[in-house]
Amino acid sequence: MKKESILKVGIIGAGLIGRSWAIVFARAGHEVQLWDKDSRVVSGVRDLIATQLGVLSQHDLLVDQQATLARIQVFPEIEAAVDGAGYIQENLPEKLEIKKEIFQMLDELCPRETVLASSTSSIPASLFSAALSNRQRCVVAHPVNPPHLIPLVEVCGAPWTSEQVVQQTIALMDSIKQRPVLLKKEIEGFVLNRLQGAVLNEAFKLVKHGYMSVDDVDTTIKDGLGLRWAFMGPFETIDLNAPEGLADYCRRYGGLYESIAEQQSVVEPWAESLIHDVAAQREQVLPRDQLQERADWRDTKLMELVSFKNKANLGK
Repeated sequence: MKKESILKVGIIGAGLIGRSWAIVFARAGHEVQLWDKDSRVVSGVRDLIATQLGVLSQHDLLVDQQATLARIQVFPEIEAAVDGAGYIQENLPEKLEIKKEIFQMLDELCPRETVLASSTSSIPASLFSAALSNRQRCVVAHPVNPPHLIPLVEVCGAPWTSEQVVQQTIALMDSIKQRPVLLKKEIEGFVLNRLQGAVLNEAFKLVKHGYMSVDDVDTTIKDGLGLRWAFMGPFETIDLNAPEGLADYCRRYGGLYESIAEQQSVVEPWAESLIHDVAAQREQVLPRDQLQERADWRDTKLMELVSFKNKANLGK
């Protein structure tokens, strides 16, 4: 991936994540070439992106709406979308066979110096790149949905991914004002979903065994842990929560967490009856026909939070 070729980025898949990535790259000044095999998606994608750009402008998260949109081209043919691109971001469904097929196609279409990245949230790059002729240029760049509002990107190569490709991907994410984090080796679900999964597993258990309602568990996070987590991670949190720092915290509370961990060590599947109960409690709070309205509210609050963090210099 040569420095001058970065100006063209190919986006494979124009769903929610693909459209959001298109905004991220175009907002940062890159020419974006977007493709989707579904002609219905292709025909309406620019209007959807234009609407999102308008909302970003309203929240002072975009400098030039028209210039950003002008950098995004939509193509019905994948060959045109990857032509001249120095970096490709794939966003197709989370199925291994689909990943294998599209990466085989990309490997054949793109020059060997083009970086091929996947937005997959769970599939390690080694599983879909092993048979490729140029597998050393394949990497995972897993965003958080939606990446144009949430900057974190997990970068993870396969055992054979070139270190240069990994570092180029990290540098690219930095340059477009995303927040890359490096996974030193592959693991199922990467790190963000494993951390989220740990919280979800415990949340389901607490509801299942009658310790707390669904709504109160949510309140515990959003009005408790979540307030700190909006600008600090778990290690910094405990480093600041004892007079002598992290080691002091561990000496004081390590026994408690060891005891809790022993109770958490048993995996309890999310049974259908439990899912039904949790879903029913959620529906009492938010009827299904109001989901989209609430999702729009969520995105607005995310934009307000991002804007606040930017102005308060809470990004790092």
